[in-house]
Order: sequence, then structure tokens, then C-alpha cells
Amino acid sequence: MAEVEAVLAPWLGTVLSVEYGAETPPDLEERIPFVRVERVGGADDRFRQHPRVAVDVFAATADEARAVSSAARDALIALRGEVRGAVVSDVRCDAGPSRQPWANPEIHRRGATYTVTLRDA
Repeated sequence: MAEVEAVLAPWLGTVLSVEYGAETPPDLEERIPFVRVERVGGADDRFRQHPRVAVDVFAATADEARAVSSAARDALIALRGEVRGAVVSDVRCDAGPSRQPWANPEIHRRGATYTVTLRDA
């Protein structure tokens, strides 16, 4: 089955014109705005996956983090159809974008969680 990070992270990166990944890079400060997509739970059945994913936005300012995370939410909840070898049939926002702590005070982070329903194309 398709890995949700490999499906969503590049798609969001393209849609939002930002750098992306399943992990934060060591040089995050030079790559912001950056979107991290990580599976944090969810269920799978025989033909479909229902992963819960955390989508974190890292940016230079709180306003930029807010704008990018809102754009990510809007794009994700409208996403349907074939994407990078998977077919997305539903995206539900479980917890909308909110301010999240980050070790470096120069980086602003906003995080949200989504449940995505997808299957292999």
C-alpha cells in the first residue's frame, strides 16, 4: 500500500510551493517555510488505509505559519482523486492548525491532524 507521507508531502510541497518532508531537516532554518507530513496513527483494512497524519508548518513568522497552514488545510480537505500512485477518497480535518511549541524561538510552528482515506491506484 502507498505510504501516506510519500503521497501527501510532495503533493503539498507542489501545491503550496514550499519545501517538504516526512522529517525536519537539520538545516530547517534555511529551508522555511517547510511542511512536515507524518503518519501518527490510524487504521488500515484490506483495501484502504485511514491514516491519521500530522501536518506541521514551520515558518519565519507567526503570520506566515498561519497562512501556509491554512492553505494546507484548504488544499487537503478538497483533495480527491489520484495522487502519486494512490487514490484519495476523503480527507477529514480532526484538529485544525494551531500554534505548537518548537525549540528554536526563531521558527514558528503550526500543526494540524487529518484522517485521510486512500487506496492504491
